[in-house]
Amino acid sequence: MNNLIYIFLQALTILMLAPLVNGLIRKMKAFIQKRQGASIFQMYYDLYKLVRKGSVVSEVSSWIFKATPYIFFASALVAAMLVPVSTIILPKHIPGDFIVLVSVLGLGRFFMMLAALDTASTFGGMGSSREAMVSTLIEPTILVSLFTIGLISQSTSLSQIMLTVQGAGFPLAHPVYIMVFLALLIVIIAESARIPIDDPSTHLELTMIHEAMILEYSGRHLALMEYGAAIKQLVFMTLLVNVLVPHDQIIAFTGFLALFLSLLIYFFKILILTGIIALIEINTVKFRLFSIPNMAAFAFILSFLGILQYFILGGSNV
Repeated sequence: MNNLIYIFLQALTILMLAPLVNGLIRKMKAFIQKRQGASIFQMYYDLYKLVRKGSVVSEVSSWIFKATPYIFFASALVAAMLVPVSTIILPKHIPGDFIVLVSVLGLGRFFMMLAALDTASTFGGMGSSREAMVSTLIEPTILVSLFTIGLISQSTSLSQIMLTVQGAGFPLAHPVYIMVFLALLIVIIAESARIPIDDPSTHLELTMIHEAMILEYSGRHLALMEYGAAIKQLVFMTLLVNVLVPHDQIIAFTGFLALFLSLLIYFFKILILTGIIALIEINTVKFRLFSIPNMAAFAFILSFLGILQYFILGGSNV
């Protein structure tokens, strides 16, 4: 029963909140730029409109092109099951850890790159090669960052990591967690295809990465790709705010009210993080393609410094 409640809670929270996060980022950017901007619910409207439309499929494409939207969306949703939005209710028999998390997301990325190549589109091939470069540069940072926290918790399970960090007081007061926090913040920007790595609102052929790979999609297939990307973004944001800024330890009571308060605090943390991402996008410019490795290297250095500090400080003192 506990597993069913957890799955329902996770799926409902992620599915309902993921499009809203994109709307909030756009609205905050518009507010800072003194524009009215679109509604925070605009992505819900766009997804509804796309689902009602038919999909145009190239005659030269194979089954990979048609199957990829479902695989990409499913991989993002499965990854979301591994990152608890609240530790008030945790599953007892759902296997998986952060190694599985990275692998499942990598599966979705792999099929998305295959689908972009499947139609023999020039833009698709360009976007796939760039996505392969970014993923190769950024995935080591994800693994080193999560391994650092895993060493502290003596576990690779994200739920166990969250429970361990909750007993550490305020994690961001410690240099190890600070390094990991900054590294994962850069990971979110890269994995979400946001400025300065990519621009999710552009269709300029010289700058596209994510948009180039889904340029051939339309209708419900495009809706699944966009929805999957929004879920993936929220998964990484949840990973950052729930692991490094835990909150359930301050709730002194149990029951439905405790769960509601936990989800409310979780949403408030996501709201703050969306504001940080909006500020970063407003105050930076799109990097040249060959400047991206520099930022990825900086993120890896931060994560490496985190694991180095863990060993210097003796591990158990963290």
